[in-house]
Amino acid sequence: MPSIEIDGFPIAYAEAGQGVPLVLVHGTLGDQRSFARQMEPLGAAYHVMSLSMRHCWPGSWFEGGDFTIDRHVADVAGFITALGQGPVHVLGHSRGGHIAFRLAERHPELVRALVLAEPGGELDESLGGAPAAGAQAGSFAAGAKLIAAGDIEGGLRVIAEYTGGPGAWEKRAEHRKALSRDNARTLLGQMDERRKPYSLAAAERIKAPSLLLGGAQSQPNFGKIIAALMTALPDVRSAVIQRATHSLNEDNPGDFNAAVLEFLQGR
Repeated sequence: MPSIEIDGFPIAYAEAGQGVPLVLVHGTLGDQRSFARQMEPLGAAYHVMSLSMRHCWPGSWFEGGDFTIDRHVADVAGFITALGQGPVHVLGHSRGGHIAFRLAERHPELVRALVLAEPGGELDESLGGAPAAGAQAGSFAAGAKLIAAGDIEGGLRVIAEYTGGPGAWEKRAEHRKALSRDNARTLLGQMDERRKPYSLAAAERIKAPSLLLGGAQSQPNFGKIIAALMTALPDVRSAVIQRATHSLNEDNPGDFNAAVLEFLQGR
């Protein structure tokens, strides 16, 4: 398994294809395997690299250390810089979409085109939200409390139902449950991730052409974020993935991959 050392820590990744780099950033409880159904299709056109964020599988939360948004943004920026191939395409899902958003905001020179698949987080007042809403933080804290007490399945069920609705954990394929179990304790670190809400000023600093992807059957909170960012990002379009929840790249990989390829073509 290849890796690149960033600030003394190896960032492991899976890769496929060749050509212009396309960096994939997974979400909460995920790792490089979260994009298994994207690797071959997207690798037919790009050099696809799916990262495992610091302390996620094949690493471990027991390594200790930083699990903040800022640390992960710095890791992705360091990874792209180490490639030495100029600006790259970046795709992030959920928490990974938030990381990708911050990367494009803070390091515009590194991002050629940006794909945000239901980026996670909350909106501040400048985008019609309220910083104190806290719905996501409350659900994730409840899940983390159960995991800390040893109830891994219970904690993962709470997170799955926040992102996917009632019964989401039971409906999830076994390979996806196993992936979440492998990364369950990273949720303890995520409780102090210091994620800021999206703001109009931050969105306006993103100059890369952007694509926002949403699942047709996803929870309303993700649609609200997409709608707000559609009004704020300078160069943006959107697409809805049919027959898909928040796990849109897994629920309908065919349409997801086609939307990404169509957007990136010629960029």
